[in-house]
Amino acid sequence: MNGLGEEGKPASGRPRSNLQLRIVSAIILGLAVLLITYFGGLPFRIMSAAMAGAIFYEWCAMRSERGGGMHIALGAALLAAIMALMILGQPASVLFLGLVGALLILALHGWATGSGFGIVAGLAYAATPTLALVHLRVDDTSGLLAILFLFAVVWTTDIMAYFTGRTFGGAKLAPSISPGKTWSGAVGGTVFAVLAGGAFTLHENAVHSVETIALIAFILAVVSQVGDLFESALKRKNGVKDSSNLIPGHGGVMDRVDGLLAAALALYVLAAFLGGTDHPAQALFKF
Repeated sequence: MNGLGEEGKPASGRPRSNLQLRIVSAIILGLAVLLITYFGGLPFRIMSAAMAGAIFYEWCAMRSERGGGMHIALGAALLAAIMALMILGQPASVLFLGLVGALLILALHGWATGSGFGIVAGLAYAATPTLALVHLRVDDTSGLLAILFLFAVVWTTDIMAYFTGRTFGGAKLAPSISPGKTWSGAVGGTVFAVLAGGAFTLHENAVHSVETIALIAFILAVVSQVGDLFESALKRKNGVKDSSNLIPGHGGVMDRVDGLLAAALALYVLAAFLGGTDHPAQALFKF
């Protein structure tokens, strides 16, 4: 979930009522996500499945009619099947293999019907990082700490990029994609994210040294900003300002979780490499 948005836009450029709505929505949404994350288990899996469904809907809506009705319906059905298996608690190996199979089925259907592969990409974009997020939050304290680490790094990146970018300004990061973002914001957000991530090494159950955790936080901060830029490029390509209007004052779900999902997938890959695919969080925090 992203925080304040592009750092280059002055507060005076946004109506006060809309800014207040954004703040209230962000607080309510953030508290709800943290509460569900704390409980983990079935509530977290249901929340993640709902998020994946919203992302797939927004992806298809942005593409308008370009996927074909039957092709989109097949993609939605395949996503629903994968999310149902996820909610039922199937292991990561089963889910990722199922996702590969679903992508192949959808790709073959797109090729046979001339619908193209845009909806295939949408299914992958919605499902892959969602599965990674769920399997980072296993039903133990290791998973909780891993997700809190992820949130701390991504949210710190986004918030501090906003404030450092507004404070120092300077050269634009990617003016053709997201004109409000600056290099100073990107660097500032990354520096503070590394500090936030490094603070987790103070926990007695942290597995790695402060240098290793700081490196992981650095990677996640960079990846989250790349994910943010990717979604901005996608919206620009499709000629829309927001992915949808599902969240009051904030646009769509994709607008809020673009960087988080990219970072979740990166963290899952790193942790799975260190500790296995079904309980990767234990490679970061051991209990």
